[in-house]
Amino acid sequence: MASGRATWSYRDAYGDSFGRTFFRRFGPGVTSSIALGTYLGDPTDEVDADYREAITLGLESGINFVDTASNYRMSRSERVVGDALRDAETDRDAVFVASKAGFVPFDRERPENPGQYVRETVIDPGLASTDELAYGSHTIAPAFIDEMVGRSLDLMDLDHIDCYYLHNPETQLEIADRETVYDRIEAAFEVLEARVATGDIGRYGVATWDAFRVPTDHDSYLSLPEIVRRAERAAETVGNDDHGLEAVQLPFNVLMADAFTVEAHVGDDGEMTSALWYAHEHDLHVFTSASIAQGDLAREIPEQVDAQLSGDTPAQRALNFARSAPGVTSALVGTSSVEHVAEDIAAGTFDPLGARAFDAVFE
Repeated sequence: MASGRATWSYRDAYGDSFGRTFFRRFGPGVTSSIALGTYLGDPTDEVDADYREAITLGLESGINFVDTASNYRMSRSERVVGDALRDAETDRDAVFVASKAGFVPFDRERPENPGQYVRETVIDPGLASTDELAYGSHTIAPAFIDEMVGRSLDLMDLDHIDCYYLHNPETQLEIADRETVYDRIEAAFEVLEARVATGDIGRYGVATWDAFRVPTDHDSYLSLPEIVRRAERAAETVGNDDHGLEAVQLPFNVLMADAFTVEAHVGDDGEMTSALWYAHEHDLHVFTSASIAQGDLAREIPEQVDAQLSGDTPAQRALNFARSAPGVTSALVGTSSVEHVAEDIAAGTFDPLGARAFDAVFE
């Protein structure tokens, strides 16, 4: 597991190569404000090899956060993360590892009959019922989440995962009303609280796409304050002194700034605020997905904001925009190319935007 001593030592070893605010507090120590993502890419041995090399480079160059999920690239991404952790000269205790569960994962390749695969691996073993499956492939049923935590530990050959997310729980709104979905989230949180208590995971979070950055009347909306309340209840049920909900993952970039601009969450003063401001004010760490819009912002930044951003290339400027926002601990970026990882690492040599420059983007 990532430890305070090891992550601070990692920061001491690499910190002089980066801007002043590149490393930020998280969990027991510090993490790089650029993180390695493993979502994109075909489920092939060739892409596995590319990821393994790219992640190893990142870990040995100053990036100590790796994000994956049980379903990414047909479960290959978790295996690759485990391989890279063994390949790299960096100590495991210096690296934060995050994974997530919600979508039924395939095993290395897409099965000929996905529906039959889901029945045999999820329904028949009793991990979830058919009425808990959205689109026939998504569930946060407690038994399923518990099984996925164990599976993630096995595939990465780890005895501890530093952060474990519920993956896109808003998908459940397609088959259940909002109150039922909150109840399902709370039940899943109880599983994660139990895993925190046994030391299998360090903390947990919610990884979303739409839920926290859309207006309150949107079909995919979930309330961040209500999510926190459900975590508090789950901790009480399990008997933990405090809840382990510490992280939120959501899309944020120059083109998708809704998490900063859409006020959809009730703050302590009763006023509506954005997801980023709510997280900032309640000690929730935000990890941004789609930080370079899945590659689109690596090619071109909108002209009206380009001058406000720091970095030599469009990708670097986009990353520095994402990691400059209030509440953001780290910006995720895909890592299947060593050239791109080198470019991402170089983005960290620039200090991110100051508050004035960030606000100027929205004027």
